[in-house]
Amino acid sequence: MAREIMIDLASYQANLTANDYRAIGATKAIVKVTESTNYVNPYIQSEVNNAAAGGVNGFAFYHFGRFTNDAGAKAEAEFFIANAKAKANVKPGTLLVLDAEINNMPTSSVIVFLDTLRNAGYHTGFYTYKYLLPKFDLEAIHPHCDFFWLAAYVLANGKADGKEPNFNYFPSANYVDAWQYTDNLLGYKVDGSITLTDNALALFNPSEVKQPEQPAQPANKPAETVWKDALGDEWHAESGTFTSTTALHLRWGAKVTATSIAVLPSGSVIKYDAWSRHNGFVWLRQPRGNGQYGYLVCRNANTGEPYGTFK
Repeated sequence: MAREIMIDLASYQANLTANDYRAIGATKAIVKVTESTNYVNPYIQSEVNNAAAGGVNGFAFYHFGRFTNDAGAKAEAEFFIANAKAKANVKPGTLLVLDAEINNMPTSSVIVFLDTLRNAGYHTGFYTYKYLLPKFDLEAIHPHCDFFWLAAYVLANGKADGKEPNFNYFPSANYVDAWQYTDNLLGYKVDGSITLTDNALALFNPSEVKQPEQPAQPANKPAETVWKDALGDEWHAESGTFTSTTALHLRWGAKVTATSIAVLPSGSVIKYDAWSRHNGFVWLRQPRGNGQYGYLVCRNANTGEPYGTFK
C-alpha cells in the first residue's frame, strides 16, 4: 500500500506558489470550496492551478459545515455542490468532503449532508478531529461516506512537522483513510496529512469517470481553425509534436481538476491537433480515436515556462 502526502487548501494558502508546492512535495490536495451557505473560497482555481504546476496530481474538495439540523445540512450540501460545479468544474465521481468541527452538529444531519452529495453522483468524505469524534456516531456515519479523514496533531502550537509522521501518536479509530497529523507541514503553514489506504488514493482519480469532459471540435466544421468549446475556452487548430521534459498528466478534459488518463513520464512524445490558453496554462489536445481526446499542459501561461519542446 502506497502512502502519499496530502494537503488541504483554503484562502490562508492563497499565497503559495508552484515552487512552494514543489518544495512541500505533496501529491494530493483537498481544496476548500464553501462554508455555510454564504461563503465561497475566491482562490479555488488559482490554488488548483499552482498546486498542479507544483506536482499535485489528484484533487478533492471540501465544505466547512455550520449546520445544526437536517434542513440546514441539505441546504449547505446543495450550496457546496452548486459552487463546486461552478468554480471547480467537478464531475460525478469526484470526492467531496464534509469538514465537521463545530459543536451541536447532529449525526443525523451529517448523514443528510453526505446523502445529498451521494445522491448527486459524488463520492463522499467525512473529516473531524479526534477530540470531537465522540460527539458523532461514526458507525452510523460510515455507511454514508467513502472516505474518513481524521485530524490529530503530533506537535502542538503550530510547530512545523515533516513528511514522516510519528505513528506512535496515531489516533486509533475505525475506518481511517487519511490522518491529518500537522497544521504546519515543513513550516509552510499548510495542513499535512498522510494517506493510509488504497481506497484513499483511488478516490482522487475515480476510474469510473471515463467520459471526455470537453467536447471535440464539431464534426460538421472540419475547416474551423478557431472555436470555443462548451466551457467557453478558445481553441486553435495546430498540428505538431510535443516532447515533455517533466512528468505530466494526460487528462480527459483541459482542466487540472479533470480525471487523469495517465501520468506521462519525462520524454513522452505527444502528437496534438489544437491548443488553448486558459486558467493559467497552455493546453494541447491529443486525438485518441473514436472522437475522443486527451489533454495536457505544455506551458505555464503566466510565466511562459515550457514543460517540453515542440516541433
